[in-house]
Amino acid sequence: MPISSPPLRSWAEIDMQALRQNLAYARSLNPSCSLMGVVKANAYGHGIKRIAKAFSEEKVEFLGVANCGEARRIAETGIKTEIYVLGPTFPDERPEIVKNNWRASISNIQEANHFNELAQAAENKLAVHLTLDTGMGRGGFLPEDAAAGAAHIESLSHLTLEGAGSHLPSADEDRDFTLRQMKQFEDIISHLPTLKYVHLSNSAGITDYHAGSCNLMRPGLILYGASPLPEYQDKLSAVMSLMSRVSLIRTLPAGHGISYGRQTILKKDTRVATIGIGYGDGYPRSLSNQGAEVYIRGRRFPVLGRVTMDQIMVDISDDDSISTGDSVELFGKNILVTEVAEKAGTIAWEIFTGITPRVTRVET
Repeated sequence: MPISSPPLRSWAEIDMQALRQNLAYARSLNPSCSLMGVVKANAYGHGIKRIAKAFSEEKVEFLGVANCGEARRIAETGIKTEIYVLGPTFPDERPEIVKNNWRASISNIQEANHFNELAQAAENKLAVHLTLDTGMGRGGFLPEDAAAGAAHIESLSHLTLEGAGSHLPSADEDRDFTLRQMKQFEDIISHLPTLKYVHLSNSAGITDYHAGSCNLMRPGLILYGASPLPEYQDKLSAVMSLMSRVSLIRTLPAGHGISYGRQTILKKDTRVATIGIGYGDGYPRSLSNQGAEVYIRGRRFPVLGRVTMDQIMVDISDDDSISTGDSVELFGKNILVTEVAEKAGTIAWEIFTGITPRVTRVET
């Protein structure tokens, strides 16, 4: 007899309707702006091909990636949406960018010259964007060099200066700095040639600020249902729900230790559920003994002891109805990823992108 597929041990439910709702919300914040859907890092762990297809169907103008490998995965689907390579590129990445007419962001004169040489050899004219460093410190022309950089790119025979952009490093943490940065950006743009696209705002920038001259926004996190600013969270719907199952239930006696290091010693007889997920799946070990909870049958239950590679233990003493095989939400619609990130001492971006390949993504 053929062996049927075993049930999933851990999986991530990807709610595509929630994704579209979040995209509609982002667009509503500035309806006149074009939009770049940021899909780098496997679309924040959600699956780059499925997310790129959805954004393409929703007529998003650009898809933002970190490297050529990500761009290639999108191109393999046949999607025609423009692909924008965020950040500086390695010299050996550039021929592929030129060949495929992917948008390049230019951080210095040498990069521009090399792209121009490659485009000339390919008898192509490549659209590029000028990257401005207004405080991120990661790449781009400094403010005092921006005008000269733009003029140089315009002088090159096989490049077209299509746009310019910068990045907000502290929009969710330092409002005063961000306002000064935006003012400086506006001043730089006013001294550049007329551009088709001007872009600055990430998720925090879109929700809490207004970038006057910008006509392209670059949301990432909010598209996936998490807000970097808590006051806007209720406008969003979780796209990913990290799920597992109860694999074992036992009643352990008072004085029994739980997990490695025996940092948790039971003070009373306790009904303990073992859940089939751990840091090998991307559920952070740093959640150990930090008050993390899971969601089972409509209620929250506390995680006990250290998170192990493949399993966690949960105190279910308050609910006799839970049984083996029951589904468990680690984060999603009932426990926000931002809550999990805070207890783990990290950020939602890292939680999403840390979900490992052995967690099957399932569209819902």
